[in-house]
Amino acid sequence: MSIRIQNIPTTTVTCANCQACCCRLEVMIITDTGVPKQHIAVDEYGAETMLRLDDGWCSAVDRETLRCTIYENRPWICREFEMGSYECITERTDSM
Repeated sequence: MSIRIQNIPTTTVTCANCQACCCRLEVMIITDTGVPKQHIAVDEYGAETMLRLDDGWCSAVDRETLRCTIYENRPWICREFEMGSYECITERTDSM
């Protein structure tokens, strides 16, 4: 018996075809990586997250290139969210 898995994208994710889907997720800032203050939102409990603008995108994303404008200072979670990983592919699939 063989099992056929459907709806798995076959395109490899690269910087050239990245849709920056992860940049629409809520990103907690849990370590100090030097995120500029203008990109930080603080909730009523003092928790810090990346600021998202009215369009739902992270404030640090360049809307024309879909690249991070603070890449060297991006939060730890962004560093761990690997391009092309299972999580990345899942977000891309869910956003379609």
